[in-house]
Amino acid sequence: MSIWRWHHWLDPVPEQARITLGEGNTPLVRARRIGATVGLRNLYLKLDFAMPTGSYKDRFAAAAVSHMVAAGQTRCVGTSSGNTGSALAAYCAAAGIECLIAIVEAAPEGKLQQMLAYGATLYRVQGFGIDPAVSTRVMETVRRLGQQPGASMQISAYAFSPLGMSGVKTISYELAEQLCPIQHLFLPAGGGGLAAAVARGFDDLVQQGTIPHSPRLEIVQPAGNDTIVTPLRTDAPMRDITCTSHVSGLQVPTIIDGPLALAAVRASGGSGHTVSDEEVWETQARLAREEGVFCEPAAATALAGALQAARAGRIDPDAPVVCLVTGSGFKDPPSILRMLEGRSTPCVGVDTFEQLA
Repeated sequence: MSIWRWHHWLDPVPEQARITLGEGNTPLVRARRIGATVGLRNLYLKLDFAMPTGSYKDRFAAAAVSHMVAAGQTRCVGTSSGNTGSALAAYCAAAGIECLIAIVEAAPEGKLQQMLAYGATLYRVQGFGIDPAVSTRVMETVRRLGQQPGASMQISAYAFSPLGMSGVKTISYELAEQLCPIQHLFLPAGGGGLAAAVARGFDDLVQQGTIPHSPRLEIVQPAGNDTIVTPLRTDAPMRDITCTSHVSGLQVPTIIDGPLALAAVRASGGSGHTVSDEEVWETQARLAREEGVFCEPAAATALAGALQAARAGRIDPDAPVVCLVTGSGFKDPPSILRMLEGRSTPCVGVDTFEQLA
């Protein structure tokens, strides 16, 4: 099983060029405890970190690298805050393709180690992912590198890699099989490509008659990286910002797929939500302790937005609600240390342990 199960809805790749590590087909589980605390009786979690490299970006990488194989390209050039880089590095390794990644300054060390383990060449750039001017210069350099003979630029956004982004649509196809109808689908948003891809996936299903309509797409951003939500809710113009959020993976200060995401959310009847970094970290801890779901902060952002919306009375308590959980907790070790502050695992003698009985 892989994303190629849905090849008839993806941008075509010859079967012999399709690269897979078994991505996709991730579980949808009911939130047994957290939903009840805010009155949501049908809250579900799509565990899209249950992937070969630990994040939903494997859907992108499988499609992107397969298109490279089909085109005979041998060098992948991209940018990442961590998850895209890890996914591209793994799939490039499987395909025998060189992988070079420009990394945002705040990328967690765990993600860098994962990319290096797959054999990628990394350049961590000061100010990238925080300063829009630096980010623009990095992107221009990556674009030039990707135009060299035998190379391809792969960045998980429709603005740069639409063929790879077609793989992300498979989230929608799986959800339609797992739970129908879905009234609200909460998604984390950085550059906006995830929301745009999911919307296109649901559009495919509506046009085929598989489902009557798309769920309401609800995008959630850290307040310190609000490039889409405020324009969505107020009609304010989109603009580049200086990111102040510390939620790795959602530090995207430039407008990339923001217009696509905004249009998709509006068309679905959904909305946008901002949450503080503290709300994200609290939700990350609650997912582990109350649901047994071990995720990184960015992956808890969708649920943080859903809980906020439920407390404000913006969701019908009986509505089927799904939150996308996008990356594993192993991706961001510092966030786990924050969660466990003040706790340790002392080594005790067997006599001490026997006193428990």
